Amino acid sequence: MQFPVEITIGSTKILLHSIMEPLAFFIGFRYFMFLRKRQGDVIHSENRVWILIGAIFGALLGSRLMGGLENVSALMQSANKFVYFYQNKTVLGGFLGGLLGVELIKKIIKEKHASGDLFTYPMILALIIGRIGCFSMGVYEETYGSPTTLPWGMHLGDSLLRHPVCLYEIIFLLLLWISLVQIEKKFTLQNGARFKLFLIGYCFFRFMLDFIKPTYTSILGLSTIQITSLLGVVYYYHYIINPKKLIENKVKIIMSPAPEHV
Repeated sequence: MQFPVEITIGSTKILLHSIMEPLAFFIGFRYFMFLRKRQGDVIHSENRVWILIGAIFGALLGSRLMGGLENVSALMQSANKFVYFYQNKTVLGGFLGGLLGVELIKKIIKEKHASGDLFTYPMILALIIGRIGCFSMGVYEETYGSPTTLPWGMHLGDSLLRHPVCLYEIIFLLLLWISLVQIEKKFTLQNGARFKLFLIGYCFFRFMLDFIKPTYTSILGLSTIQITSLLGVVYYYHYIINPKKLIENKVKIIMSPAPEHV
């Protein structure tokens, strides 16, 4: 395989990544609409629209903010800080920014129901599609792994065998998806628990993944992504130390036997 991967249409060559990124958003949103129609929604349509707006703008700001802060020295040297932030993004920052955007909107519109469950599986699907695009860029986008001597190391466009971290992430997301489905078959979860479990799992995964990626360290030798991951874990810490809070408490009603007629 030659990186970056290109699709040839006639005399035109298009990067596969340029196709997969918008395709991820399109398919993810269509899947969200399908699930909403099939499963129903505890949130009124008007409020759901506002929540989507909060998620989009929060994700946009969060992804750019965390992406821009990933390489502080490059940020300081950039001539146009606004353009630099716009050109750099990270998925994890988008997730946490979207979460904060949704929570802010929900306070404004006084929506009490958890809203993340319907987003969870569509986000996983969109992320898998997007990571296929990132993998297709090899070392020409900063989503590649560090050099490795492991037998599954791959040439991603340079002379070194590297961790195919995008493939690791795709495998993790598939396993996480399957795990969430199995958990929901075994337990009745609280409304919003599916999204919480997803984000907790993804934060832990991204924290560990950055140890095998070329990164720009900041505080205590950790990257900005790792610090962001820890912030996500801290946000949900009470569910991590007491996961029973995610399970719906069902009160069993014991029916007394009907009295016998004499």
